[in-house]
Amino acid sequence: MKFSESLKKNRDFVRVYKGARSKANRHLVMYICENHRSINRLGISVSKKVGNSIIRHHLTRLIRESYRLHEEQFQCGYDIVIIARTTAKDRSYHEIESALIHLGKLHHIYSDCN
Repeated sequence: MKFSESLKKNRDFVRVYKGARSKANRHLVMYICENHRSINRLGISVSKKVGNSIIRHHLTRLIRESYRLHEEQFQCGYDIVIIARTTAKDRSYHEIESALIHLGKLHHIYSDCN
């Protein structure tokens, strides 16, 4: 079983934004950057434009749980920053999960088989 850490420091987010590739869909934007480690580090950003703190925290939990349940399918060695778009606030868990998987496949870091 893999273990992922969280990106917490602003300088880590900035490094990913500057040196990363990004892909987007209707609900999420994903930036990835190699971190030369054996684990992934995940950062989630939800702007105040999306909604109040309750909505933002709910969306953060949905994204984190979606990633946690599919962590085995993501390749290791990346810093991943996921940004929620305003369209994501009224979406169900399954829609957020499929948006995350879709972005992983676009970046070629997600595989369906274990």
